[in-house]
Amino acid sequence: MKSIFCGAIAATCLFVLPAAAQTAPAGPVEPTTSVDDGERGSTFSVAVAAGSLGIGPEIGWRLSDHIGIRGGASFLNASASFEPEDVSFDGEIKLNSFGGMVDVYPFGGNFRLSGGARINNNEISLAATPNVAVEINGNEYDPQEIGTLSTRAAPKKFSPALTLGWSGKNRRGFMFGMESGVLFQGSFKIDPLTATGTARNDAPFRADLEAERQSLQRDVDKVKVYPILQLAIGYRF
Repeated sequence: MKSIFCGAIAATCLFVLPAAAQTAPAGPVEPTTSVDDGERGSTFSVAVAAGSLGIGPEIGWRLSDHIGIRGGASFLNASASFEPEDVSFDGEIKLNSFGGMVDVYPFGGNFRLSGGARINNNEISLAATPNVAVEINGNEYDPQEIGTLSTRAAPKKFSPALTLGWSGKNRRGFMFGMESGVLFQGSFKIDPLTATGTARNDAPFRADLEAERQSLQRDVDKVKVYPILQLAIGYRF
């Protein structure tokens, strides 16, 4: 059963994350503005950012040629269902986070190094309904004994972030930005497995479910970071 849940989580993520990335604004094109290149650089910007963190608003403040700050929030819900021969799965990923970044422009131009943190409310939900007898912790159970197995997993709430990015020219007008990096969210912590079948209250069955959860948790503990790839389009004032 561990391998079944591992495959289901991987398939859910592979289905959802490309969908999130595809919602990002396309093309690194910075529209021409009526501002002369010699005009004094702007400081305040508003944008919409989209990518692996989800979609949401972002505001920025360029304090000097070399330092800036940004804050933003991201949201996205996506679900997937898949039905192999033996087990039917329903999975959902909820992206929900907000936070701030300090931007360092080492050359005083477009390239930036950023560090910060997000309050991370991301989570994964998964339900599995076996159609044949399956083994849980080495013991076999019929579909009617199991019913539907459900669980939820979430990372730690406070997640530091580190990215490299490009912010476009610091002048009034439309702007395009991008960044990539990692969110140090730690491993997802898996909630106890619950079942709806006839054996749901049996002590041996519940002990097998907990043993299965612990085995799956050991595998999940190997992944402690989440990739960041965000594109933003907005306006500088």
